[in-house]
Amino acid sequence: MRIKVTKQEGRLDAYIVSKVEGYSRSFLSSLISQGKVLVNGAPSKASYKPSVGDVIEISIPEPVMDETTPQDIPLDIVYEDSDLLIINKPQGMVVHPACGHHEDTLVNALLSHCEGNLSDINGVIRPGIVHRIDKDTSGLMVAVKNNETHLKMADMLSKHEIRRQYRALVYGIVQPNKGTIDAPIGRSSSDRRKMCVTDDGKPSITHFEVINRYTEATDMRLLLETGRTHQIRVHMSYIGHPVVGDPVYASKRKSFGLVGQALHSESISFTQPNTGKLLEFTTSVPQYYSDLLSSFSRIEI
Repeated sequence: MRIKVTKQEGRLDAYIVSKVEGYSRSFLSSLISQGKVLVNGAPSKASYKPSVGDVIEISIPEPVMDETTPQDIPLDIVYEDSDLLIINKPQGMVVHPACGHHEDTLVNALLSHCEGNLSDINGVIRPGIVHRIDKDTSGLMVAVKNNETHLKMADMLSKHEIRRQYRALVYGIVQPNKGTIDAPIGRSSSDRRKMCVTDDGKPSITHFEVINRYTEATDMRLLLETGRTHQIRVHMSYIGHPVVGDPVYASKRKSFGLVGQALHSESISFTQPNTGKLLEFTTSVPQYYSDLLSSFSRIEI
């Protein structure tokens, strides 16, 4: 796809979203980061501001064959309508197929439950997935059934119109009762599997509140203002209180017998984009989380 800029615009990522129909903002932004968006023949950053006369070339990859098979895996569905579902994902379940995880994912289960009726904007490997949570993070997430709803939900996410609240048990005693972590997140240059706080990262904001303090850990509630990869895990590690059991950002710390981090998507709320109905759901922390809290001695500060 080739576009010639005829009017001074804002950022490149916002510009191509306004010009290219049928794809989510996150998908088009990923093309920029992959070097598939050229400005005057050269790869460009998302923050570049196109000028009159610039020629933008966008290479949209061809769809790959769908090898993801439906599987009749039980799902904890807390809400469903003709456009979307809200699922309470268990810890340990991978969201979508990837290298090493081709079966038993949430997508395999959704394909069976919805009989294939899922949005395909993010490709055949991630049908219905408008946002995701990590394999070892439990709790609420949304899946969508059609492209129209997918585009609306993706736009709502980018505008911070979907409220997502988490519970996390973190190492050490967090002193302030409330606070905000405003630190940009990008991919680590030393380990491409990890994210980190970096000056050239994307704006990332997490609000937190202490629920209870224990001798070895602090139980917290966190509200995402942005939604970067590993955001809570990176931000808590950044302030010296990584999430308990985190195999990536706290690998050398005591795991207390956990397999994966003690992180739970506790609540989600948003306005259903097609009906205008306010949807608000909260789910309790998993049993392993409650059991771990019971094993600690509570303290007052």
